[in-house]
Amino acid sequence: MENGTITIKGIFEDMLTIVNIFENREVLRSTYTPDYLPHRSDQVKALATVLVSALRGETPSNVLIYGKTGTGKTAVAKHVGQELERTGELYGIPCIVIYINCEVVDTQYRLLASLARHFDKEIPMTGWPTDQVYSEFKNALDSDRRIAIIMLDEVDKLVDKGDDVLYNLTRINSDLKKAKVSLIGITNDLKFTEFLDPRVKSSLGEEEIIFPPYDANQLRDILQERAKMAFKPGMLEETVIPLCAAYAAQEHGDARRALDLLRVSGEIAERAKSARVQELHVKQAQEKIETDRIVEVVKTLPTQSKLVLLSAVLLCYNGDSNITTGEAYNVYKQMSRIIGIEILTQRRVTDLISELDMLGILNATVVSKGRYGRTKEISLSIPTDSTLKVLFEDYRLKQLESFKLSNQTKLYA
Repeated sequence: MENGTITIKGIFEDMLTIVNIFENREVLRSTYTPDYLPHRSDQVKALATVLVSALRGETPSNVLIYGKTGTGKTAVAKHVGQELERTGELYGIPCIVIYINCEVVDTQYRLLASLARHFDKEIPMTGWPTDQVYSEFKNALDSDRRIAIIMLDEVDKLVDKGDDVLYNLTRINSDLKKAKVSLIGITNDLKFTEFLDPRVKSSLGEEEIIFPPYDANQLRDILQERAKMAFKPGMLEETVIPLCAAYAAQEHGDARRALDLLRVSGEIAERAKSARVQELHVKQAQEKIETDRIVEVVKTLPTQSKLVLLSAVLLCYNGDSNITTGEAYNVYKQMSRIIGIEILTQRRVTDLISELDMLGILNATVVSKGRYGRTKEISLSIPTDSTLKVLFEDYRLKQLESFKLSNQTKLYA
């Protein structure tokens, strides 16, 4: 720094001289597909048992894979798919595995266009009738004798917009003369089939494989396996992996969360120029990831929910540890008038408080007030400073930055 100004020259060289803790940090990302999947041999075997039909020239059954986020569904499906293609090549049996994430490719048109492009068909991003895109895909697929396994990850996102495309894909084999198609649907929504056409439901779910959450010991094994590739030898304190596993086990046994935690811990240690990753870095990483998650959730809330949350945050900021719905509603009404937004009923605001509770942003507990009836007591589950900062980024709430709580707040609405 010269005269209070940062000199840019050499800034990256300085950073490159920091001790590099990582050997390959990419193996700690959810996009990495490992060769070995601890504690998922039953699921690997179950999927392989269904798909082996392809290597005999037969059409495998369609499969639905269920499980919460971070339970290894995608990793297992990709791993078995890669092995199927490799073995098919070995035996001269053409098997093609196509993986599509329906959160990204989320419409019938985009899905069919993506499938057609796998067979070198030029399909515009928009403009064609869907039937024409379907025909292009079907004809391209049927131009050769092969078995195509289509993996639809987060398939529930596709169904939100109707199940016509699934209906067509589950019946495509009757229109094909040379090729055969098998579908693998992957979802963390156990109820999504309730909204499907019964014919699609029975056809798509010919086989079902359930992925249970990992426990802390299983997460520890997964992290040990990845850490060997991710970090240079001797870079982790003994308590680091057990702590990452324990934190992630609390989050429904989410391996993705555990891997993120280990990677962010390493990045924090690296920036702090620490010689090793320590327990302290894991605690800082847990805090950072949790704050980032909450920030993303708060950012995407509707304005009314943000206003209800702001009421609770301001009351907490004012030193009130036990906030009631009546107090929060009073503040909410005052602020709604200031920004000129429709004032919801207290019952509707109570519903919004329950939704914020479900998202893990608030804790709302029903308490008895004796002859005054029952109310909900609210406490915050998130840091007030960072939450306020995110809330005031909303242009409609920006004008409330100078809002002061009135003495009327403590009265029930």
